[in-house]
Amino acid sequence: MNRPMSIGIFLPNWLGDLVMATPALRALRRRFGRQSRLVGIVRPHLIELLAGTDWLDEQWPFDPRAKDPELRRSALVRRLRRHRFDLVVLLTNSLDTGLLAWLGGAKRRVGYAGYGRGPLLTTRLYPRRAGSRVAPSPMVESYLRLAEAVGCLRQSRRLELATTESERQLANEIWSRLGLRTDGRVITFNSSGAYGAAKLWPAERFAELARRVVDELDHDVLVVCGPHERETAREIVRRAGRARAFSLADQPPGLAASKSCIRRSRLLVSTDSGPRHVAAAFGKPVITLLGPTLRTWIENPTVREVFVSVELDCLGCAKRTCPLGHHRCMRDLSAESVYAEVVKLLEEDESLAAA
Repeated sequence: MNRPMSIGIFLPNWLGDLVMATPALRALRRRFGRQSRLVGIVRPHLIELLAGTDWLDEQWPFDPRAKDPELRRSALVRRLRRHRFDLVVLLTNSLDTGLLAWLGGAKRRVGYAGYGRGPLLTTRLYPRRAGSRVAPSPMVESYLRLAEAVGCLRQSRRLELATTESERQLANEIWSRLGLRTDGRVITFNSSGAYGAAKLWPAERFAELARRVVDELDHDVLVVCGPHERETAREIVRRAGRARAFSLADQPPGLAASKSCIRRSRLLVSTDSGPRHVAAAFGKPVITLLGPTLRTWIENPTVREVFVSVELDCLGCAKRTCPLGHHRCMRDLSAESVYAEVVKLLEEDESLAAA
């Protein structure tokens, strides 16, 4: 039987990365059992993401740039020192979080030894390399390696999320307010790209796709959005000009709404941003519009996913804005090519249902 332990986990700062860390969180809970206490240290806006799961006993909000001093570094260090964790696992790669874990007095500190934080760690992992460069590897695998470093058995790479009863009720209310179909014929779009403008697909392309989905496939379209994408979501619906195209732009804000609506939809068409991983975690088919991201880092091999891209020498540059100034990786991506993949996935769904 495992000795009860107190374990702190610095959770990833990005929505998609946190979803890709769910296999590692699941592995940690299985390894250390219910008698141990697992605490996630998390950005405040991501707390809702893990609602409904049971891997963590607590989540501590932390934001070094917050106006509230109780969310900043000094408050977190005091809290860490009070609780004196047996183990801290750093799913983040910054020097900052390594220093916080050290200052907080954790007995064992496990993470990747980059960004000058190696001396602050008691167990150091190193990225796999291909010659002099870091070898591209899915983030899911990187997080699972950290779990294995503290004794977790090899686990499934399947992403996983859940919704609470209140989140499911929220989706029901949104469906009712907007008048969305209740027979499953709803396709969600996600146009966001918090990482940078290079990941964005033009609103007019999303609008063209929405018209074709409504007119030719007889499905509703729902554009999900965060607080910073509301105007873009409105623009897509406005440009689409169809009564069966909707958005969350004027619905109650929060991650819970997008999460629960994605779960209720049939499939998701998305830029390479967090919501595509949310859809994957709920087992939804995903069509990802791929531009500056190297595919290997973001693959979710446990879900039906189609990557749509334009063949360019500069594809996968990983820049926040196009360094060449033309942004062709996304601008040259046609609505027609994306629509063709939507049709294929719907046909696959129908074939599976009939089998």
